[in-house]
Amino acid sequence: MVPYATVRYDSSVEAQAMDGQGEGFVVRDRRGRGDERQAEPTGTQGSSSPGITQPGGSAGSPGLHEPAPEVTFSSFVFSLGTSALMLMGEQLDPHQPRMPVNLSQAKEMIDILSVLEAKTQGNLSPEEQSVLTDMLYALRMKYVDLASGKRTAPSP
Repeated sequence: MVPYATVRYDSSVEAQAMDGQGEGFVVRDRRGRGDERQAEPTGTQGSSSPGITQPGGSAGSPGLHEPAPEVTFSSFVFSLGTSALMLMGEQLDPHQPRMPVNLSQAKEMIDILSVLEAKTQGNLSPEEQSVLTDMLYALRMKYVDLASGKRTAPSP
């Protein structure tokens, strides 16, 4: 049994769990962060441990990571809206199993988007305002349908 655990987050993530005998473990985050390379600490326990491998290649191989798409206000709104739709039972990927309906969490996501709308009033481009308004309208209508019992099953 582990009486306590100490976790320190910095450029190389290290965690040590003490079990009373002074033995522990070290976790190193070896995920790629672009061209930034960090030197391995010298003299640490487990420095010869194998790295985490990504699908389709070995750890540390350059060029395996696709660049992440740019995060914009519209993509942020789509992300929150997609989460709300999934919580309302929408199956966005036919190869994935359906998530159970959780209306309280879906309402929370809709409320977050509503707060975002209120706090960004007058500071958005017309396109961003349109995305936010349209997403909120669609989510609210779906939520009302599900909460009132008009639609018992999610759309195919």
